[in-house]
Amino acid sequence: MAKPASALTKSLLDALFSGVLALVVLGPISGLVLNGYQVRNEMQRPLLLAAAVMVGRFLFSLALATERGRSLLGALSARAQQGVTVAEASPPRSLRLATPLLLAAGLILPFFLSKYFLTVLILAMIYVLLGLGLNIVVGLAGLLDLGYVAFYAVGAYGLALGSQYLHLGFWTALPLAALLAAACGGLLGFPVLRMHGDYLAIVTLGFGEIIRLVLNNWLDFTGGPNGASAPPPTLFGLEFSRAAKYGGTPFHEYFHLEYNPNYKFIFIFLILFAVVSLMVLFVGRLKQMPMGRTWEALREDEIACRSLGINHVTVKLSAFMMGAMVGGVAGVFFATYQGFINPTSFSFFESALILAIVVLGGLGSTVGIVLAALVLTILPEMLRDFAEYRVLIFGVAMVLMMIWRPRGLIRIKRRSFDLEGLR
Repeated sequence: MAKPASALTKSLLDALFSGVLALVVLGPISGLVLNGYQVRNEMQRPLLLAAAVMVGRFLFSLALATERGRSLLGALSARAQQGVTVAEASPPRSLRLATPLLLAAGLILPFFLSKYFLTVLILAMIYVLLGLGLNIVVGLAGLLDLGYVAFYAVGAYGLALGSQYLHLGFWTALPLAALLAAACGGLLGFPVLRMHGDYLAIVTLGFGEIIRLVLNNWLDFTGGPNGASAPPPTLFGLEFSRAAKYGGTPFHEYFHLEYNPNYKFIFIFLILFAVVSLMVLFVGRLKQMPMGRTWEALREDEIACRSLGINHVTVKLSAFMMGAMVGGVAGVFFATYQGFINPTSFSFFESALILAIVVLGGLGSTVGIVLAALVLTILPEMLRDFAEYRVLIFGVAMVLMMIWRPRGLIRIKRRSFDLEGLR
């Protein structure tokens, strides 16, 4: 056991090193503020942040010098390194009771929210859908895709351009955009079947940038940077606008209600909530089916799978196409929710955010993906008062997650089988 004097000295040295490192990293970022063509010096902010880092590191080092602190760190590290766990044969009673309550809350909640919180929830549900789609490609099949936002863009522009040139509505464009995105997924997946790891990531990143540049530069067809308008959803010909724009009847006039702009967002949320619920159920079932098992086997060891006679071509293509289809559906909802889209909404940052949702939630974990998507979309809105530090807080949270929960918020659980029930 270290002596108190040596432990204190080591803690002070660790704190000093951490403070200097934090100052070097944060100084140019938060201490030098660009104001027009001039740079304003505000070094007091990185100094305060570096001081906070020093204090935190000092206390952490002191805690590790004690027997209790080391035992706690060992317990946390051992828990973080645990892999796949085995669930009970039947779902726990708490889960069976919570599921209908969550469904009821999701159906009732939008009627009591303001427009602002309703739009935030819609955006969060869209990212849940995107996370579930990318989880099929990355979490289950183990194919690192950094251009997933391309399928998101294909779905959004499928609705906008389909309405502009083919006079398609929301309900017609929804399945067509999903099929178009799946076709693009197959188009991307076929040339990269032999690639793995970093090479696959680079190619998919290039594919995403190609789609964005095509949308940005094809002015005559996509509108380029000016974007394109997308039609709102309808319900059996009823429109949710103040006056009919597409030859239908306004919703509030048909039911003799006072006009409320929230009607449109409530309807979008309810449809999106139903789609997300079905997708969660579908992905959960898919993981237990032979296709899902094959994806996971391919993720673990492709050579072993091919030696067993598994066709890796069809397996990879099915993962790419299935994930792309979900991304296309999310793009349709995003376009109809926004009412207007342009290529800036489909940058690489969106792909990085969706990948962060999958990694933080837990590769292959459906419930973890849902929780991570809700946290990473709702939390920035709650931190608008700290807008200058939102990215910093996001980065710190990711670093802490990778240290303490490297397998994500919720680890993968395998369903066990009750042999007594099978007899």
